[in-house]
Amino acid sequence: MPYIEVIQKYAVFEGRAKRTEFWLFMLIHYVIAFILAALAVFVASFFNIVAIVYGLALLVPSLAVGCRRLHDSGKSGWLQLVGLIPLVGAIILIVLFVLPSGDDNKYGPRPE
Repeated sequence: MPYIEVIQKYAVFEGRAKRTEFWLFMLIHYVIAFILAALAVFVASFFNIVAIVYGLALLVPSLAVGCRRLHDSGKSGWLQLVGLIPLVGAIILIVLFVLPSGDDNKYGPRPE
């Protein structure tokens, strides 16, 4: 399961990640974050603390899988900083994350 694989590679910024690995991780991550946020609003404020801890715990793995995803299309992981540009940055990042995998590049062989 890609979610577990990404967490096992907690701070591995080298190598490459397939589109499915990246997008399935992000889907599961945002669903869990949404559920925790909804529980914090409707059930108890305890879940607010749980949501914050969850978000902080998965900050590094999220950055790492994003970096590996950019490597897969031959781009530098530092391009994630484009996301700091208001409005336009998120759109540019989504386009970069959707780019198809290239053949072997300087970041390693094409992932299977």
